[in-house]
Amino acid sequence: MSKKLLMVMAVAVLAVLGASCTTTDQTNANANAAPTTTTRTAADGSEITTTTDASGVKTETRVFRNDPWVSRVVVTTRDGRRTVRAYSPSGEEKEINDVGDALEATGDKIADATSDLDRASESCRQLIAGTSIASLTAKVWVSK
Repeated sequence: MSKKLLMVMAVAVLAVLGASCTTTDQTNANANAAPTTTTRTAADGSEITTTTDASGVKTETRVFRNDPWVSRVVVTTRDGRRTVRAYSPSGEEKEINDVGDALEATGDKIADATSDLDRASESCRQLIAGTSIASLTAKVWVSK
């Protein structure tokens, strides 16, 4: 009778060890999973690439081809928290929060959300260039 009990216990121990090895192998397979990447073209011709890494972090990068103010937008979602960063053609980076869906918004709307002073000063230079003082003064009064 004790031999039967030892045999049953040995089988039970082997079953537990076998199950734990299977779980470990599955966990290792998930940890070593390759990131998934998809690419699509937005309505304005910009390209959106979505990558999800093994730990579940989702990174969506939208590349603008011909926008003078925004070269790309990167939306990162980690643990349910979403961060949106816009990059100018010169490489300047700014976090933006009030643009709505940055993957669908226009480049102008994204640039406006960055409160980009360079953009505002460039617009002022373009407005002033070739404009007489009298004409400029009239524009200021009309806009008020």
